[in-house]
Amino acid sequence: MDVKKSKATVALMMMFMMLFLVNFPGCFSAASQQPINKKSTHLKPHNGFHSSFLFPVTGNVYPLGYYSISLSIGNPPKVFEFDIDTGSDLTWVQCDAPCTGCTKPIDHLYKPQKHILVSCEHPSCGVVHFPESPHCEKPDDQCDFEIDYVDHGSVLGVVVADVFSLRFMNGSLIHLPLTFGCAYDLKNPGPYDPPAAGVLGLGNGKASILSQLRSFDLTRNVLGHCLSGKGGGFLFLGDDLVPSGMSWMPVSANSKHYLSSPAEVLFDGKPTGIKDLKVVFDSGSSYTYFGFQVYEGVLNLVRESLTEKTLDTVQDKALPICWKGTKPFKSVHDVKNYFSTLTLKFKDTQNIQLELQPEAYLIVTEDGNACFGILNGTEAGLGDLNVIGDISLIGKMVVYDNEKQRIGWISADCNRLPLDSNYKEEIQRPYAANFGILEENHPKTQGSSETNVRVRNREL
Repeated sequence: MDVKKSKATVALMMMFMMLFLVNFPGCFSAASQQPINKKSTHLKPHNGFHSSFLFPVTGNVYPLGYYSISLSIGNPPKVFEFDIDTGSDLTWVQCDAPCTGCTKPIDHLYKPQKHILVSCEHPSCGVVHFPESPHCEKPDDQCDFEIDYVDHGSVLGVVVADVFSLRFMNGSLIHLPLTFGCAYDLKNPGPYDPPAAGVLGLGNGKASILSQLRSFDLTRNVLGHCLSGKGGGFLFLGDDLVPSGMSWMPVSANSKHYLSSPAEVLFDGKPTGIKDLKVVFDSGSSYTYFGFQVYEGVLNLVRESLTEKTLDTVQDKALPICWKGTKPFKSVHDVKNYFSTLTLKFKDTQNIQLELQPEAYLIVTEDGNACFGILNGTEAGLGDLNVIGDISLIGKMVVYDNEKQRIGWISADCNRLPLDSNYKEEIQRPYAANFGILEENHPKTQGSSETNVRVRNREL
């Protein structure tokens, strides 16, 4: 959900400054005030990094179905795993309030304390509910929230503010209070339960963790991720790792999502007649989704290109559309030569294109079949919205620049962290359900309910 910028109270700012000066005494030195140097053309960073955070990523598209990072919350700090999601804003974690529908053992849940509750009258509550207003009987009521996802999953909880422990790329550690959701009622009827403890909302709204860091003037409102097809990758907040030579295009300033310019589909480099696609970039979606007509058109093109090749259709539990060869495939590289490249060509840009090689829309399953990783978005509840998910972002550094309202990408080696002396050279591999785009076409009302009775306004 989009949000409106909150202004920290004097008490909060005093608390932050004390924590910040103790843990990061050099931040106001003259050296720290120098302009950021021009980015290099490669991904290995220069020294410094006084305003960026770098996180190793675990996960994969298949079989796990998600990418995540670990964050420390509380005092003493406790580590939680978060699904990285550029399709939503509010960060939330499963919490013991107690919890209904949580997927983690009770000792792996976040335990909220009453003194960290955000009140209904606090500006942060208005931010979470923007553009609506919070519905509270009394100003000092706790601030409740509800998030609905297009896969019909939903989350209920209460907004809290607790200390996050974050390390800058130069090694300096800070502890500061950030606002997030304590989720005590989860409903997700999809085939997978949420595997992580929560969701890290990285959308362009001001309830996101990144926007809050920007409001403290700690970093630029820029984030990027590099997801590896082998599993893992890295995520960064701030602009120190943004390389030169990227393809940039504007994103809509009036959308709650990272919505591109209209796109045209090319197949094997040739026009298809499929035009004016609304495209959203969403790391919270494992697969790519096209609206029904676009999906059918692209699938037919793929099928027609396979008529002379030794592939047969086969049923596989992993995805709806799959093919088998004369012998089981071991990886996408075994099957990629059977398929052609899809390209999204964006209008109102200087010939900006996103190439989807076969490995950007295919998976190979545990049964050795090749499956089509582009799904019917209309069937999934996305309407005419088209979503570029993780499968189509693998092997690229993708940067979301909220300062300049643009998105960019460049081919990159996502198997290794951009190094400095504070980070390990090898990226951890594996750890995968699908929280993604928030339901915006048909959102539920604050008090609506379906078949299950759900407790709202639960007091902690």
